Amino acid sequence: MAKIKIGVFGAGRGMTMIRQILHSKEAELVAVCDKYKPLLDACRKEAEACGLYNITYYEKFDDFFNHDMDAVVCANYAHEHAKFGIRLLESGRHIMTECLTMANMAEAVRLIETVEKTGKIYTYAENYCYTPVRWEMRNIYRSGALGELMYAEGEYLHDCSSIWPQITYGERNHWRNLMSSTFYCTHSIGPILYMTGLRPVQVSAFETPNMPFMRNLGTASGSLGMEIVTLNNGAMLKSLHFNIKSTRHSNYQLNGDLGGVQDLGDGRIAVYTEKPGENCRGEYKTYTPAPIVAGTENSGHGGGDFFTTYYFIRSILGDEEAHERAIGVYDAVDMCMPGTLGYRSIVMGNQPIRLPNLRNKEERDAWRNDTFTTFPESAGDQYVSNNVHEQIDIPDSVFDEVRRRWEAGEPG
Repeated sequence: MAKIKIGVFGAGRGMTMIRQILHSKEAELVAVCDKYKPLLDACRKEAEACGLYNITYYEKFDDFFNHDMDAVVCANYAHEHAKFGIRLLESGRHIMTECLTMANMAEAVRLIETVEKTGKIYTYAENYCYTPVRWEMRNIYRSGALGELMYAEGEYLHDCSSIWPQITYGERNHWRNLMSSTFYCTHSIGPILYMTGLRPVQVSAFETPNMPFMRNLGTASGSLGMEIVTLNNGAMLKSLHFNIKSTRHSNYQLNGDLGGVQDLGDGRIAVYTEKPGENCRGEYKTYTPAPIVAGTENSGHGGGDFFTTYYFIRSILGDEEAHERAIGVYDAVDMCMPGTLGYRSIVMGNQPIRLPNLRNKEERDAWRNDTFTTFPESAGDQYVSNNVHEQIDIPDSVFDEVRRRWEAGEPG
């Protein structure tokens, strides 16, 4: 059987997928696109070290788009995944998008309808769902051992200030400098939804003011975002993410009416379970779960990076288990909506916002033209600033210094 021909759009974050495809027995890398030539050179070097010389490298998307490809990994700028992904789907390609799914609700509707219309495979690369601990949490919850979910926490506490020059390049209009405090919510919310199979139905969101350690790197947004999400069984989910000084990188926990489970942050899991009728007389234990597949635990992001690409390829090949384990378009949109509409909640004084179920066609029209976002080119006349507390004018000198640090390889 011929290998699936895959292209990768975005050679920075896309390098993880590139390396995996280079060693795949079921897929071949045929093209890479990135506007930054040194990244293409790094990809070329990686491929040629594997003895592969027939890959084409592009600096312009339109040239890349015309290459003969069955599927594309969209690892480009996070607020443009839907924009380019929809075009690729309409051309007959399968796609996997990196985080996030869409810049606004109008894009969410269009992306879903394009997947439905084309019948092509769409998967979402939320790698935090596939670490050994979170996979075990999923298995425990779905076994019924915790009973009905009452409360959950997802915390992605990643202080990016040290790497800000390397991920924004001193660009004033880089998406990370323009995003809202709640935009990048998928690492905190995604694993909880994936573990439980539940759906978000309402969000109230909050943020801190912009902190000087982030303002001095070029962003005016609130430095820490939080969403309080109601799930469709009535449970509550607290999502907390991004630039905060913390003793831990992440926290995930599920609490049901029969027990609880928590990611301890060191590769171990803590579990407390009761049998029905044995209130407060349960069993507590901690242990280190095995990876989903042995040998994948060092693949990046706690072992999750392997599975996003693996399940994408296997889904295209018709593997039913991979299709069930991959994150499809409806679930991907659910993982991102609380952040997209969470910022509307913040703008409205933290008011609760109902989240639609976009699986239902009758709920889509209310959002079809909703372009509310902090990204000007995606928002049109529905643009809103990414700072609701004060108007911050960041001088050009800040971006000049960030660019200097990037070029010099210095931390933030």
